[in-house]
Amino acid sequence: MSGHVVPLSDPKPDRDRFIRTLMGEEPAAPPPLFEYLIDEVHRRSIITDLCGREWVEHAPGDRESQRRSYDNFIEVWHRLGYDFVRLEIGLPFPSHTLLGEDVTAAHHGRSWADEHRGAIESWADFERYPWPSVEKMDFSPLEYVSGHLPEGMGLITNHAAGPFEIATQIMSYEGFCLALYDQPELAAAVAGRVGALLESYSRQLIELPNVIALFQGDDMGFRSGTLVAPESLRTLFLPWHQRLARIAHEHGVPYFLHSCGDVSAVMEDFISTVGIDGKHSFEDAILPAPDFHSRYGDRIATLGGVDMDILAGSTPERVRARTLELMSACAPRGRFAIGSGNSIPSYVPLENYLAMVNAALTWQSD
Repeated sequence: MSGHVVPLSDPKPDRDRFIRTLMGEEPAAPPPLFEYLIDEVHRRSIITDLCGREWVEHAPGDRESQRRSYDNFIEVWHRLGYDFVRLEIGLPFPSHTLLGEDVTAAHHGRSWADEHRGAIESWADFERYPWPSVEKMDFSPLEYVSGHLPEGMGLITNHAAGPFEIATQIMSYEGFCLALYDQPELAAAVAGRVGALLESYSRQLIELPNVIALFQGDDMGFRSGTLVAPESLRTLFLPWHQRLARIAHEHGVPYFLHSCGDVSAVMEDFISTVGIDGKHSFEDAILPAPDFHSRYGDRIATLGGVDMDILAGSTPERVRARTLELMSACAPRGRFAIGSGNSIPSYVPLENYLAMVNAALTWQSD
């Protein structure tokens, strides 16, 4: 069977099957859909052009617009055939950022972390830094979404960034790397303060109804290795991921990790020490998803894998072909879900994203 089937008119989400498949408890095929983020640009088009609904901007302080905007958010994931909604909201950790125009979307810009200038560069900066408060966080968006899911759907959530990302944003990447040698106690203090806040935050998240997994993003690698020495990750950051994984496991749900780049030097640590149940973010130029699945698929789930170069710069036909290749290579062994190698940003053509989703859904129908 081929052709376009989304948006589904009568989706049948099955969060229990989704989890059983990724935990190796369910027959391998068909693989469920999986995604990290879907950009607002595409969510808007899906809602208005495909689902025929009105797009609603969330006005601060307006509960009605919040309700309707999150109804649309749920609708996108539901009508595209996912078994879950993924929503992340993070604590406010002020850092220095660089702003620029987003040429793919007129309504918002893009920001980048300032890699050279940190908000914390000294102990005095550490003491006056406005550390966020978990107690003051507004969890109402997550509470609304978790309480209004269609039957069969689950919520996957996490803090919006992980301990390594946040620490290197607060101090800047360059500043953090220098501090590892010049001010190791300060680097450790920042990492520890961030980690403790994320642990407290995750203990709030796990109490939300319908949570089926914690899925923490924390980019720790680049094209050919980890962003800092593996031993620094093992000492300062992986223990916090281990604590987050323990929170998930104590509540009977898996802990998934999204980390970009080549993190092979600490992959065994992620599996054996941290206790992750699945890995996300793959680049064909580093380690294609099928190769990862062959190496680790009997121990943890392989999540996604359609390379971003193909999704962003290829044709719908090529995207469909690669999606089918991945499913044929990985699904028979189990513990696999199909999706992008990273996320669906605004620069991925919508027709390419939908080609991937349609390929997955129609393959499931064969």
